[in-house]
Amino acid sequence: MIDKKSAIFSAGRDLFLLKGFKAVNVSDVTKQAGTSVGTFYNYYQSKEELFSDIYREENEMAKKAIMDELNLDNDPVSIAISFISGVMNTLQSNLILKEWYNQDVMGALEKTYRNEENKNDSFIYVFFKGLLRKWRAEGKIRSDIDDSHVLGLYDSLIFLDTHKDEATFDPVVMQLLVEFVMKGITDFKKE
Repeated sequence: MIDKKSAIFSAGRDLFLLKGFKAVNVSDVTKQAGTSVGTFYNYYQSKEELFSDIYREENEMAKKAIMDELNLDNDPVSIAISFISGVMNTLQSNLILKEWYNQDVMGALEKTYRNEENKNDSFIYVFFKGLLRKWRAEGKIRSDIDDSHVLGLYDSLIFLDTHKDEATFDPVVMQLLVEFVMKGITDFKKE
């Protein structure tokens, strides 16, 4: 038998995917989960807290799926561009992830993403650090740039992404920034 918290989480995920954040209320979630509103509040303080938990899991699953599709034998620029394209396509097709552009909904979640401990534990950050080591060992990244500075560039892209809104965000700009950063750290004369 599924526990009540899992039932609430699953019902919330299904409803947020179908209707988006604004169109779902706690009563909708509890009705679909087969629980009471009071039971909901035993596990979550608000609809926003439930959504935040669902968003984090959905985001992690989506990024893992995108990374599974990457050809890691390609050059770093192609890998980065493919990754960003996959992220942008997923954001447009998933109502949960699309809320990233809704500042009213995502303000609290963005604070979590800016938190240093959470960043260092995230699957994508660990994946990127591993790729950086691989590229460095293969001589695909300029040796005159420290890993800490490359990671600082990565952090800068994350910073830009967490300070956007749908009205002013242009996915092409992010793709170009990623391309230029990657070309900058890989463009060198091999000796």
